[in-house]
Amino acid sequence: MTIRTRFAPSPTGYLHIGGVRTALFNWLLTRRHQGTYVLRIEDTDTERNKPEALQPILDGFRWLGIPWDEGPEVDGPYAPYFQSQRFATYKEAAMRMLASGHAYTDYLTKDQLDSERKAAEVAKKPYIHRGPHRATPADECVRLYAANPTALRLKVPEGRSVVIDDVIRGRVEVQTDTIGDPVILRPDGRPLYNFAAVIDDVAMKITHVIRAAEHLSNTPVQVLVYEALGLPMPTFAHVPVVNEPNSKKKLSKRDMKKFVTADVRAKLRMVGYTDEQIESRDDLNPATVAFYRELGYLPTAIVNYLARLGWSLDDKAEKISMADLIANFSLERVSSAPASFDPDKLYWLAGEYMKELPLEEKVAGCVPFLQRAGLLGASPTPAEIEKLTKIVTAAGDRLKLFSDILTYGRPFLVAKIDYDPKGVEKRLKKAGAADHLRAFAEVLKTAEPFDVPTLDKSLHEYCAAKAIKSGELVHPVRVATTGVEVGVGLFDALAILGRDTVLARIEDALRLA
Repeated sequence: MTIRTRFAPSPTGYLHIGGVRTALFNWLLTRRHQGTYVLRIEDTDTERNKPEALQPILDGFRWLGIPWDEGPEVDGPYAPYFQSQRFATYKEAAMRMLASGHAYTDYLTKDQLDSERKAAEVAKKPYIHRGPHRATPADECVRLYAANPTALRLKVPEGRSVVIDDVIRGRVEVQTDTIGDPVILRPDGRPLYNFAAVIDDVAMKITHVIRAAEHLSNTPVQVLVYEALGLPMPTFAHVPVVNEPNSKKKLSKRDMKKFVTADVRAKLRMVGYTDEQIESRDDLNPATVAFYRELGYLPTAIVNYLARLGWSLDDKAEKISMADLIANFSLERVSSAPASFDPDKLYWLAGEYMKELPLEEKVAGCVPFLQRAGLLGASPTPAEIEKLTKIVTAAGDRLKLFSDILTYGRPFLVAKIDYDPKGVEKRLKKAGAADHLRAFAEVLKTAEPFDVPTLDKSLHEYCAAKAIKSGELVHPVRVATTGVEVGVGLFDALAILGRDTVLARIEDALRLA
Protein backbone atom coordinates (compact mmCIF):
# COMPACT_ATOMS: atom_id res chain seq x y z
CA MET A 1 0.00 0.00 0.00
CA THR A 2 1.24 3.46 -0.91
CA ILE A 3 0.71 5.80 2.04
CA ARG A 4 -1.13 9.01 1.22
CA THR A 5 -1.77 11.70 3.83
CA ARG A 6 -3.22 15.17 3.78
CA PHE A 7 -3.34 18.40 5.74
CA ALA A 8 -6.55 20.36 5.32
CA PRO A 9 -6.53 23.85 6.84
CA SER A 10 -9.34 26.38 6.55
CA PRO A 11 -8.31 29.86 5.37
CA THR A 12 -9.88 31.48 8.42
CA GLY A 13 -6.65 32.52 10.14
CA TYR A 14 -2.90 32.43 9.84
CA LEU A 15 -0.81 29.27 9.94
CA HIS A 16 -0.90 28.03 13.52
CA ILE A 17 2.04 26.30 15.20
CA GLY A 18 -0.21 23.42 16.28
CA GLY A 19 -1.47 23.01 12.73
CA VAL A 20 2.04 22.93 11.37
CA ARG A 21 2.95 20.20 13.87
CA THR A 22 0.02 18.13 12.56
CA ALA A 23 1.01 18.78 8.95
CA LEU A 24 4.59 17.84 9.76
CA PHE A 25 3.55 14.47 11.22
CA ASN A 26 1.63 13.78 7.99
CA TRP A 27 4.60 14.83 5.87
CA LEU A 28 7.16 12.82 7.85
CA LEU A 29 5.10 9.63 7.64
CA THR A 30 4.80 9.89 3.87
CA ARG A 31 8.47 10.73 3.44
CA ARG A 32 9.52 7.74 5.51
CA HIS A 33 7.40 5.40 3.38
CA GLN A 34 7.92 7.16 0.03
CA GLY A 35 4.27 8.13 -0.04
CA THR A 36 2.38 11.25 -1.08
CA TYR A 37 1.39 14.27 1.02
CA VAL A 38 -1.54 16.43 -0.12
CA LEU A 39 -2.52 19.98 0.87
CA ARG A 40 -6.25 20.65 0.68
CA ILE A 41 -7.79 24.02 1.49
CA GLU A 42 -11.19 23.56 3.15
CA ASP A 43 -12.81 26.81 2.05
CA THR A 44 -16.51 25.95 1.87
CA ASP A 45 -17.35 28.14 4.89
CA THR A 46 -17.46 31.35 2.88
CA GLU A 47 -18.66 33.45 5.83
CA ARG A 48 -15.48 32.74 7.82
CA ASN A 49 -12.91 32.53 5.02
CA LYS A 50 -10.21 35.20 4.90
CA PRO A 51 -8.65 35.44 1.42
CA GLU A 52 -5.65 37.25 2.90
CA ALA A 53 -4.91 34.22 5.12
CA LEU A 54 -4.37 31.78 2.24
CA GLN A 55 -1.01 32.99 0.91
CA PRO A 56 0.70 32.95 4.34
CA ILE A 57 -0.37 29.29 4.67
CA LEU A 58 1.23 28.40 1.34
CA ASP A 59 4.31 30.55 1.95
CA GLY A 60 4.71 29.14 5.46
CA PHE A 61 4.91 25.52 4.32
CA ARG A 62 7.31 26.37 1.51
CA TRP A 63 9.52 28.34 3.90
CA LEU A 64 9.56 25.46 6.39
CA GLY A 65 10.63 23.04 3.66
CA ILE A 66 7.63 20.72 3.94
CA PRO A 67 5.97 21.11 0.52
CA TRP A 68 3.00 19.09 -0.74
CA ASP A 69 3.49 16.53 -3.48
CA GLU A 70 0.61 16.99 -5.91
CA GLY A 71 -2.16 19.33 -6.93
CA PRO A 72 -3.41 21.29 -9.93
CA GLU A 73 -0.65 22.10 -12.39
CA VAL A 74 0.61 25.69 -12.14
CA ASP A 75 3.81 27.48 -13.06
CA GLY A 76 6.34 26.46 -10.44
CA PRO A 77 5.16 24.55 -7.33
CA TYR A 78 1.86 22.66 -7.26
CA ALA A 79 -1.22 24.56 -6.20
CA PRO A 80 -3.23 22.99 -3.36
CA TYR A 81 -6.65 21.44 -3.84
CA PHE A 82 -9.62 23.65 -2.98
CA GLN A 83 -12.93 22.29 -1.72
CA SER A 84 -14.75 25.25 -3.25
CA GLN A 85 -13.82 23.87 -6.67
CA ARG A 86 -15.38 20.48 -5.94
CA PHE A 87 -19.06 21.25 -5.24
CA ALA A 88 -20.27 19.00 -8.07
CA THR A 89 -18.48 16.03 -6.49
CA TYR A 90 -20.16 16.59 -3.13
CA LYS A 91 -23.58 17.06 -4.73
CA GLU A 92 -23.27 13.77 -6.62
CA ALA A 93 -22.27 11.85 -3.47
CA ALA A 94 -25.10 13.43 -1.46
CA MET A 95 -27.62 12.43 -4.13
CA ARG A 96 -26.40 8.85 -3.93
CA MET A 97 -26.95 8.87 -0.16
CA LEU A 98 -30.41 10.37 -0.65
CA ALA A 99 -31.35 7.73 -3.23
CA SER A 100 -30.07 4.88 -1.04
CA GLY A 101 -32.00 6.04 2.01
CA HIS A 102 -28.92 7.04 4.02
CA ALA A 103 -29.86 10.73 3.85
CA TYR A 104 -33.13 12.66 3.90
CA THR A 105 -34.54 16.10 3.22
CA ASP A 106 -35.13 18.51 6.09
CA TYR A 107 -37.32 21.59 5.55
CA LEU A 108 -37.31 22.82 9.14
CA THR A 109 -36.43 26.50 9.51
CA LYS A 110 -33.75 27.90 11.75
CA ASP A 111 -36.41 29.16 14.15
CA GLN A 112 -37.98 25.70 14.33
CA LEU A 113 -34.60 24.09 15.01
CA ASP A 114 -33.83 26.70 17.67
CA SER A 115 -37.15 25.96 19.31
CA GLU A 116 -36.33 22.24 19.39
CA ARG A 117 -32.96 23.00 20.94
CA LYS A 118 -34.42 25.27 23.61
CA ALA A 119 -37.04 22.68 24.48
CA ALA A 120 -34.30 20.12 25.04
CA GLU A 121 -32.45 22.58 27.27
CA VAL A 122 -35.55 23.25 29.35
CA ALA A 123 -36.11 19.51 29.72
CA LYS A 124 -32.42 19.12 30.57
CA LYS A 125 -32.02 16.52 27.84
CA PRO A 126 -29.29 16.28 25.21
CA TYR A 127 -30.41 17.75 21.88
CA ILE A 128 -30.48 14.89 19.36
CA HIS A 129 -32.20 16.06 16.18
CA ARG A 130 -34.22 13.60 14.13
CA GLY A 131 -35.97 15.34 11.20
CA PRO A 132 -39.62 14.85 10.17
CA HIS A 133 -38.62 13.24 6.85
CA ARG A 134 -36.30 10.71 8.45
CA ALA A 135 -38.83 7.91 7.82
CA THR A 136 -39.91 9.20 4.40
CA PRO A 137 -39.10 6.67 1.62
CA ALA A 138 -35.93 7.41 -0.33
CA ASP A 139 -37.68 7.89 -3.68
CA GLU A 140 -40.05 10.40 -2.13
CA CYS A 141 -37.09 12.33 -0.62
CA VAL A 142 -35.48 12.40 -4.05
CA ARG A 143 -38.72 13.77 -5.55
CA LEU A 144 -39.07 16.39 -2.82
CA TYR A 145 -35.49 17.55 -3.25
CA ALA A 146 -35.85 17.83 -7.03
CA ALA A 147 -38.95 19.96 -6.62
CA ASN A 148 -37.62 22.07 -3.75
CA PRO A 149 -33.88 21.74 -2.86
CA THR A 150 -33.25 21.93 0.89
CA ALA A 151 -30.79 20.79 3.51
CA LEU A 152 -29.88 17.10 3.43
CA ARG A 153 -29.17 15.20 6.63
CA LEU A 154 -27.35 11.96 7.29
CA LYS A 155 -29.72 9.33 8.72
CA VAL A 156 -27.76 8.16 11.74
CA PRO A 157 -28.57 4.51 12.52
CA GLU A 158 -30.05 4.01 15.96
CA GLY A 159 -29.14 1.59 18.69
CA ARG A 160 -25.61 0.74 17.72
CA SER A 161 -22.04 1.85 18.44
CA VAL A 162 -19.37 3.31 16.20
CA VAL A 163 -15.90 1.93 16.88
CA ILE A 164 -12.72 3.79 15.92
CA ASP A 165 -9.36 2.08 16.26
CA ASP A 166 -7.13 5.13 16.58
CA VAL A 167 -3.40 4.55 16.19
CA ILE A 168 -2.56 7.12 18.89
CA ARG A 169 -5.58 7.10 21.20
CA GLY A 170 -6.54 3.43 21.01
CA ARG A 171 -10.09 2.10 20.77
CA VAL A 172 -12.80 4.77 20.85
CA GLU A 173 -16.47 3.77 20.98
CA VAL A 174 -19.47 6.12 20.57
CA GLN A 175 -23.15 5.24 20.77
CA THR A 176 -25.18 6.41 17.77
CA ASP A 177 -28.09 7.36 20.02
CA THR A 178 -25.94 10.26 21.25
CA ILE A 179 -25.42 11.61 17.71
CA GLY A 180 -27.96 13.89 16.04
CA ASP A 181 -28.63 13.63 12.32
CA PRO A 182 -26.08 16.13 10.91
CA VAL A 183 -26.55 18.26 7.81
CA ILE A 184 -24.34 17.01 4.99
CA LEU A 185 -25.44 19.49 2.32
CA ARG A 186 -26.80 23.02 2.81
CA PRO A 187 -29.78 24.26 0.79
CA ASP A 188 -27.39 26.22 -1.48
CA GLY A 189 -25.40 23.06 -2.27
CA ARG A 190 -22.40 23.75 -0.04
CA PRO A 191 -21.22 20.68 1.88
CA LEU A 192 -20.62 20.50 5.62
CA TYR A 193 -17.15 19.63 6.92
CA ASN A 194 -17.84 16.06 8.08
CA PHE A 195 -19.29 15.14 4.70
CA ALA A 196 -16.88 16.97 2.40
CA ALA A 197 -13.82 15.66 4.26
CA VAL A 198 -14.89 12.06 3.66
CA ILE A 199 -15.67 12.58 -0.02
CA ASP A 200 -12.31 14.30 -0.56
CA ASP A 201 -10.31 11.77 1.41
CA VAL A 202 -11.78 8.96 -0.70
CA ALA A 203 -11.32 10.83 -3.98
CA MET A 204 -7.71 11.63 -3.08
CA LYS A 205 -7.07 8.06 -1.89
CA ILE A 206 -5.99 9.16 1.58
CA THR A 207 -4.84 6.13 3.55
CA HIS A 208 -4.04 7.83 6.87
CA VAL A 209 -6.08 10.67 8.37
CA ILE A 210 -3.69 12.29 10.87
CA ARG A 211 -5.21 15.33 12.50
CA ALA A 212 -5.65 17.21 15.78
CA ALA A 213 -7.36 15.55 18.73
CA GLU A 214 -10.25 18.04 18.67
CA HIS A 215 -11.41 16.37 15.43
CA LEU A 216 -11.94 13.06 17.22
CA SER A 217 -15.51 14.13 18.01
CA ASN A 218 -16.17 14.46 14.25
CA THR A 219 -14.88 11.00 13.43
CA PRO A 220 -17.99 8.92 14.36
CA VAL A 221 -20.12 10.90 11.90
CA GLN A 222 -17.46 10.53 9.24
CA VAL A 223 -17.30 6.78 9.83
CA LEU A 224 -21.05 6.63 9.26
CA VAL A 225 -20.66 8.54 5.98
CA TYR A 226 -18.01 6.05 4.84
CA GLU A 227 -20.38 3.20 5.72
CA ALA A 228 -23.37 4.81 4.01
CA LEU A 229 -21.45 5.18 0.76
CA GLY A 230 -19.80 1.77 1.06
CA LEU A 231 -16.36 3.36 0.94
CA PRO A 232 -13.09 2.03 2.41
CA MET A 233 -12.05 3.75 5.63
CA PRO A 234 -8.57 5.19 6.27
CA THR A 235 -6.41 4.68 9.34
CA PHE A 236 -7.20 7.36 11.90
CA ALA A 237 -4.63 9.01 14.18
CA HIS A 238 -5.57 11.99 16.35
CA VAL A 239 -2.52 13.87 17.65
CA PRO A 240 -2.67 15.61 21.04
CA VAL A 241 -3.20 19.34 21.32
CA VAL A 242 -0.35 21.77 21.93
CA ASN A 243 -0.74 23.66 25.19
CA GLU A 244 0.47 27.09 26.22
CA PRO A 245 3.83 27.23 28.02
CA ASN A 246 3.54 25.77 31.54
CA SER A 247 -0.22 25.42 31.19
CA LYS A 248 -2.97 22.90 30.53
CA LYS A 249 -4.69 25.41 28.26
CA LYS A 250 -4.60 24.90 24.50
CA LEU A 251 -2.26 27.18 22.56
CA SER A 252 -4.60 29.52 20.72
CA LYS A 253 -3.90 32.39 18.36
CA ARG A 254 -6.65 34.37 20.07
CA ASP A 255 -4.95 34.19 23.46
CA MET A 256 -1.31 34.49 22.45
CA LYS A 257 -1.00 38.27 22.56
CA LYS A 258 -0.16 37.90 26.23
CA PHE A 259 3.10 36.23 25.16
CA VAL A 260 4.12 39.26 23.12
CA THR A 261 6.36 40.44 25.93
CA ALA A 262 8.23 43.72 26.15
CA ASP A 263 11.31 41.97 24.74
CA VAL A 264 9.31 40.50 21.84
CA ARG A 265 7.74 43.90 21.16
CA ALA A 266 11.19 45.48 21.11
CA LYS A 267 12.37 42.93 18.53
CA LEU A 268 9.30 43.42 16.37
CA ARG A 269 9.80 47.18 16.49
CA MET A 270 13.43 46.67 15.62
CA VAL A 271 12.57 44.68 12.49
CA GLY A 272 10.24 47.46 11.39
CA TYR A 273 6.78 46.94 12.91
CA THR A 274 4.84 49.71 14.60
CA ASP A 275 2.96 49.26 17.88
CA GLU A 276 -0.29 49.58 15.93
CA GLN A 277 0.71 46.72 13.61
CA ILE A 278 1.83 44.56 16.53
CA GLU A 279 -1.59 45.05 18.16
CA SER A 280 -3.73 44.62 15.04
CA ARG A 281 -2.05 41.87 13.02
CA ASP A 282 -3.09 38.27 13.70
CA ASP A 283 0.23 36.79 12.58
CA LEU A 284 2.54 38.70 14.92
CA ASN A 285 2.19 36.41 17.90
CA PRO A 286 4.05 33.29 19.02
CA ALA A 287 1.23 30.92 17.97
CA THR A 288 1.84 31.57 14.26
CA VAL A 289 4.59 30.49 11.89
CA ALA A 290 4.84 33.99 10.43
CA PHE A 291 6.01 35.33 13.81
CA TYR A 292 9.12 33.15 13.75
CA ARG A 293 9.85 33.94 10.13
CA GLU A 294 9.65 37.66 10.88
CA LEU A 295 12.18 37.32 13.71
CA GLY A 296 14.60 35.30 11.61
CA TYR A 297 14.36 31.81 13.08
CA LEU A 298 15.89 29.09 10.94
CA PRO A 299 13.06 26.92 9.56
CA THR A 300 15.09 23.75 10.23
CA ALA A 301 15.03 24.58 13.95
CA ILE A 302 11.27 25.07 13.94
CA VAL A 303 10.68 21.78 12.11
CA ASN A 304 12.97 19.95 14.55
CA TYR A 305 11.24 21.52 17.55
CA LEU A 306 7.70 20.81 16.32
CA ALA A 307 8.59 17.20 15.51
CA ARG A 308 9.57 16.76 19.16
CA LEU A 309 6.24 18.14 20.41
CA GLY A 310 4.55 14.87 21.27
CA TRP A 311 6.95 12.56 19.42
CA SER A 312 10.33 11.26 20.50
CA LEU A 313 13.22 9.48 18.84
CA ASP A 314 14.50 8.25 22.19
CA ASP A 315 14.58 9.47 25.77
CA LYS A 316 17.23 12.16 25.28
CA ALA A 317 17.65 13.44 21.70
CA GLU A 318 16.50 17.04 21.19
CA LYS A 319 18.42 18.12 18.11
CA ILE A 320 17.47 15.73 15.31
CA SER A 321 18.32 16.23 11.64
CA MET A 322 15.63 16.14 8.98
CA ALA A 323 17.15 12.94 7.61
CA ASP A 324 16.86 11.27 11.01
CA LEU A 325 13.31 12.54 11.50
CA ILE A 326 12.26 11.03 8.19
CA ALA A 327 14.09 7.76 8.81
CA ASN A 328 12.60 7.23 12.28
CA PHE A 329 9.18 8.84 12.41
CA SER A 330 6.25 6.60 13.32
CA LEU A 331 2.78 7.21 14.69
CA GLU A 332 3.39 4.58 17.36
CA ARG A 333 5.84 6.93 19.09
CA VAL A 334 3.41 9.86 19.16
CA SER A 335 2.17 10.46 22.69
CA SER A 336 -1.55 10.73 23.42
CA ALA A 337 -0.86 13.34 26.12
CA PRO A 338 -0.94 17.08 25.30
CA ALA A 339 2.41 18.64 24.46
CA SER A 340 3.55 21.88 26.10
CA PHE A 341 4.95 24.60 23.88
CA ASP A 342 8.26 25.92 25.23
CA PRO A 343 9.49 29.09 23.44
CA ASP A 344 12.75 29.03 25.42
CA LYS A 345 13.62 25.57 24.13
CA LEU A 346 12.75 26.63 20.58
CA TYR A 347 15.03 29.66 20.94
CA TRP A 348 17.83 27.45 22.25
CA LEU A 349 17.38 25.04 19.37
CA ALA A 350 17.44 27.93 16.90
CA GLY A 351 20.82 28.92 18.32
CA GLU A 352 22.13 25.38 17.95
CA TYR A 353 21.19 25.31 14.27
CA MET A 354 22.60 28.80 13.71
CA LYS A 355 25.97 27.64 15.06
CA GLU A 356 26.20 25.14 12.21
CA LEU A 357 25.18 27.52 9.44
CA PRO A 358 28.03 28.40 7.06
CA LEU A 359 29.28 31.97 7.52
CA GLU A 360 28.24 33.01 4.02
CA GLU A 361 24.65 31.85 4.66
CA LYS A 362 24.56 33.65 8.01
CA VAL A 363 25.60 36.88 6.35
CA ALA A 364 23.04 36.44 3.56
CA GLY A 365 20.30 35.76 6.12
CA CYS A 366 21.13 38.95 8.03
CA VAL A 367 21.04 41.23 4.99
CA PRO A 368 17.21 41.52 4.62
CA PHE A 369 16.83 42.52 8.28
CA LEU A 370 19.46 45.23 7.96
CA GLN A 371 17.88 46.47 4.73
CA ARG A 372 14.46 46.67 6.32
CA ALA A 373 15.92 48.64 9.23
CA GLY A 374 17.62 51.05 6.82
CA LEU A 375 21.12 49.98 7.87
CA LEU A 376 21.98 48.56 4.44
CA GLY A 377 20.94 49.67 0.98
CA ALA A 378 19.07 47.61 -1.58
CA SER A 379 22.34 46.56 -3.23
CA PRO A 380 25.09 46.25 -0.59
CA THR A 381 28.61 46.95 -1.83
CA PRO A 382 31.43 44.39 -1.52
CA ALA A 383 32.93 46.57 1.24
CA GLU A 384 29.63 46.53 3.17
CA ILE A 385 29.36 42.76 2.87
CA GLU A 386 32.97 42.42 4.03
CA LYS A 387 32.21 44.57 7.07
CA LEU A 388 29.03 42.62 7.79
CA THR A 389 31.00 39.38 7.59
CA LYS A 390 33.34 40.69 10.27
CA ILE A 391 30.37 41.66 12.46
CA VAL A 392 28.72 38.26 12.09
CA THR A 393 32.01 36.53 12.85
CA ALA A 394 32.51 38.66 15.94
CA ALA A 395 28.94 38.02 17.12
CA GLY A 396 29.61 34.27 16.96
CA ASP A 397 27.19 32.18 19.02
CA ARG A 398 25.39 35.31 20.25
CA LEU A 399 23.63 35.31 16.89
CA LYS A 400 20.72 32.89 17.39
CA LEU A 401 18.24 34.56 15.05
CA PHE A 402 18.91 36.59 11.94
CA SER A 403 17.17 39.55 13.58
CA ASP A 404 19.83 39.49 16.33
CA ILE A 405 22.08 41.24 13.84
CA LEU A 406 20.04 44.40 14.53
CA THR A 407 21.23 44.30 18.14
CA TYR A 408 24.83 43.37 17.51
CA GLY A 409 25.36 45.10 14.18
CA ARG A 410 23.77 48.52 14.64
CA PRO A 411 26.73 50.23 16.39
CA PHE A 412 28.94 49.42 13.39
CA LEU A 413 26.49 50.49 10.68
CA VAL A 414 25.38 53.93 11.87
CA ALA A 415 27.34 57.13 11.65
CA LYS A 416 26.08 58.43 14.98
CA ILE A 417 25.28 56.13 17.90
CA ASP A 418 22.65 56.65 20.58
CA TYR A 419 24.06 56.28 24.08
CA ASP A 420 22.13 54.14 26.53
CA PRO A 421 21.40 56.49 29.48
CA LYS A 422 21.86 53.70 32.02
CA GLY A 423 25.21 52.78 30.48
CA VAL A 424 26.35 56.39 30.57
CA GLU A 425 25.37 56.75 34.20
CA LYS A 426 26.88 53.45 35.28
CA ARG A 427 30.05 53.37 33.18
CA LEU A 428 31.00 56.80 31.91
CA LYS A 429 30.13 58.89 34.97
CA LYS A 430 31.83 56.52 37.37
CA ALA A 431 34.67 58.13 39.27
CA GLY A 432 37.90 57.98 37.27
CA ALA A 433 36.30 56.61 34.10
CA ALA A 434 36.70 59.81 32.08
CA ASP A 435 40.38 60.16 33.00
CA HIS A 436 41.11 56.58 31.97
CA LEU A 437 39.22 57.05 28.70
CA ARG A 438 41.27 60.13 27.80
CA ALA A 439 44.53 58.41 28.65
CA PHE A 440 43.63 55.20 26.80
CA ALA A 441 42.61 57.22 23.74
CA GLU A 442 46.21 58.42 23.56
CA VAL A 443 47.35 54.78 23.60
CA LEU A 444 44.95 53.94 20.79
CA LYS A 445 46.33 56.71 18.61
CA THR A 446 49.62 54.86 18.28
CA ALA A 447 48.44 51.22 18.52
CA GLU A 448 49.84 49.45 15.47
CA PRO A 449 48.39 47.50 13.80
CA PHE A 450 44.88 48.39 14.90
CA ASP A 451 43.79 44.78 15.26
CA VAL A 452 42.40 42.46 17.95
CA PRO A 453 45.71 41.14 19.37
CA THR A 454 47.30 44.60 19.54
CA LEU A 455 44.24 46.22 21.11
CA ASP A 456 43.90 43.40 23.65
CA LYS A 457 47.56 43.74 24.62
CA SER A 458 47.39 47.55 24.78
CA LEU A 459 44.41 47.61 27.11
CA HIS A 460 45.83 45.02 29.52
CA GLU A 461 49.22 46.73 29.60
CA TYR A 462 47.50 50.04 30.37
CA CYS A 463 45.48 48.46 33.20
CA ALA A 464 48.60 46.83 34.64
CA ALA A 465 50.48 50.14 34.53
CA LYS A 466 47.62 51.96 36.27
CA ALA A 467 47.03 49.11 38.73
CA ILE A 468 43.34 48.82 37.86
CA LYS A 469 41.20 45.84 36.95
CA SER A 470 40.58 45.43 33.22
CA GLY A 471 36.81 45.77 33.76
CA GLU A 472 37.33 49.34 34.96
CA LEU A 473 38.41 50.23 31.44
CA VAL A 474 36.65 47.63 29.28
CA HIS A 475 33.15 48.77 30.26
CA PRO A 476 33.68 52.52 29.78
CA VAL A 477 35.40 51.90 26.41
CA ARG A 478 32.53 49.68 25.24
CA VAL A 479 29.85 52.21 26.16
CA ALA A 480 31.91 55.07 24.71
CA THR A 481 32.42 53.33 21.35
CA THR A 482 29.17 51.36 20.87
CA GLY A 483 26.69 53.19 23.09
CA VAL A 484 25.62 50.03 24.93
CA GLU A 485 26.89 47.76 27.67
CA VAL A 486 26.64 44.45 25.83
CA GLY A 487 27.69 43.34 22.40
CA VAL A 488 30.41 41.52 20.54
CA GLY A 489 33.88 41.20 22.08
CA LEU A 490 35.31 44.64 22.78
CA PHE A 491 38.51 44.19 20.80
CA ASP A 492 36.58 42.82 17.82
CA ALA A 493 34.33 45.86 18.07
CA LEU A 494 37.22 48.32 18.12
CA ALA A 495 38.94 46.62 15.19
CA ILE A 496 35.73 46.64 13.11
CA LEU A 497 35.05 50.31 13.88
CA GLY A 498 38.58 51.38 13.04
CA ARG A 499 40.86 53.87 14.74
CA ASP A 500 39.26 57.10 13.49
CA THR A 501 35.71 56.12 14.47
CA VAL A 502 36.83 54.79 17.87
CA LEU A 503 38.68 58.01 18.75
CA ALA A 504 35.83 60.21 17.53
CA ARG A 505 33.28 58.28 19.61
CA ILE A 506 35.41 58.40 22.73
CA GLU A 507 35.64 62.15 22.28
CA ASP A 508 31.83 62.37 21.96
CA ALA A 509 31.37 60.15 25.02
CA LEU A 510 33.65 62.29 27.16
CA ARG A 511 31.21 65.16 26.71
CA LEU A 512 28.62 63.04 28.50
CA ALA A 513 30.91 61.82 31.28
